[in-house]
Amino acid sequence: MNKLYTAFQLFDDYNKQDPRNFEWQCVSYPQEYFFAIKLYEWVLKLNPNADEELLLASRSQHIGRWEIPRENYPEGREPYLKWRKDLALHHVAITGALMKQAGYNDEQIERVSQIILKKRLKVDADVQTMENALCLVFLEYQYEDFRKKYEAEPDKMINILRKSLLKMDSHGHSFALQLNYTPEGLLLVQQALQQLA
Repeated sequence: MNKLYTAFQLFDDYNKQDPRNFEWQCVSYPQEYFFAIKLYEWVLKLNPNADEELLLASRSQHIGRWEIPRENYPEGREPYLKWRKDLALHHVAITGALMKQAGYNDEQIERVSQIILKKRLKVDADVQTMENALCLVFLEYQYEDFRKKYEAEPDKMINILRKSLLKMDSHGHSFALQLNYTPEGLLLVQQALQQLA
């Protein structure tokens, strides 16, 4: 397990360099460091017996995200998808280099890369756990603020939620319904889930 904690330390030190801050309960954190810790915590809640590669992927899923800003790409869906793909490859490259530094072999690095790239979603159990955890981090820490931008367009917000919930499975949905939402926020989540039925 020493390798695991060495890798965690390397990931955390890297993410603590994020110049963007995220404030939660009156405390400010480097943004990607905060979300990496929360993603790791959610993965453990969803799967208390998560294997080492899944734990490594959870702590490095979005490592160095600030280094490739969305603003560097034009507006529109195609440039957005290109940005997402470039980001994922960036995360994989940093994670692989730091895992190697911590003493992991190529096979383990490849497995973590598969999870980060979310290959075989709905088929690979670890990838599904990661997707559930990513959606739950969004719902717990970002959704209510995000929802306020769409207060005049509830249907648009329901559609955004539906797309996120669609990537999750029933195990993830059960946790999503237990989160602490405002009454308005909960109603939209329930309506989005009903559209999946």
